[in-house]
Amino acid sequence: MPQVKFTSALQRFFPSLQNMETDGQTVMEVLESINHQFPGLKDYLLEEDGSLRKHVNIFLKEELIRDRNQLSDPVKPTDEVLIFQALSGG
Repeated sequence: MPQVKFTSALQRFFPSLQNMETDGQTVMEVLESINHQFPGLKDYLLEEDGSLRKHVNIFLKEELIRDRNQLSDPVKPTDEVLIFQALSGG
């Protein structure tokens, strides 16, 4: 199963969110699997049209995913997925 890691900024909104193994053969399937355990997380990460929000990045095997619209990048059982929320402030 792919290993999924999150930045601590996401735990502010989902306090029990921790690194996990989950199902999924694409980035979208991984997000859907996580959303079953943490309802609302997918809505937080994705726009209404299903594309990745601008302030969110997802790295697959330490590389930024290519498909930010359909999230179709293939995920292998041995892959590591990092979900990263960009922060800004002044």
